[in-house]
Amino acid sequence: MICGVDEAGRGPVLGPLVVAGVMVASDVPLRQLNVRDSKKLTPERREMLAPEIQRVAQCEVVVVPAKDIDVMRAEMSLNDFEARLFAAVIGKLHPETAYVDAVDVDEIEFKRAVLKDLPFEVEVVSQHEADDLFPVVSAASVIAKVRRDSEMRAIEAEVGQPMGSGYPSDPVTIAFLEKWIREKGSPPPHTRLTWDTTRRLLAESKNRKLDEYGRGKA
Repeated sequence: MICGVDEAGRGPVLGPLVVAGVMVASDVPLRQLNVRDSKKLTPERREMLAPEIQRVAQCEVVVVPAKDIDVMRAEMSLNDFEARLFAAVIGKLHPETAYVDAVDVDEIEFKRAVLKDLPFEVEVVSQHEADDLFPVVSAASVIAKVRRDSEMRAIEAEVGQPMGSGYPSDPVTIAFLEKWIREKGSPPPHTRLTWDTTRRLLAESKNRKLDEYGRGKA
């Protein structure tokens, strides 16, 4: 049995990190589905592929909320945290070979970190852009991305405002955070408080209030 493991939501300031594993005896069914790196597929294509992948493969998904990411960031690096999550998914699937999309600049170091948390022997193939190279990792990237998108839609419904993708590069996300912090004085639920973006927006809001207070006193 072989499995692929990938994540979605490593960089966002809002929402969860999702790690997915996909296991098959042969990747032929995945090749027949023409799975690809989720970033190279339209949202509609990903949504269509996800149930097809689940039909032909065993899948495991771990969803880590923002508050849990903040807790773990106080104890370890994001790379080490992801290695632990990848190992947890591999542990549930128990394959003979696991292909992982290396998040560390050093592929071998990431492999070591994953193996360290595995209680059984497994061959781990750790490569950059594995989601482009191995159908099992492409499939895992699709499952992870579709689940994260679903989680983000649920959060948006809970909050009741457009919040974008959650990435710091998304102007909709930044506008949402700025407005929320300006009106309520603290970040909204599901914000990663340990992220530089959050700290910067809080500092800017504080400075803005000090400037307004200073002008009011003048």
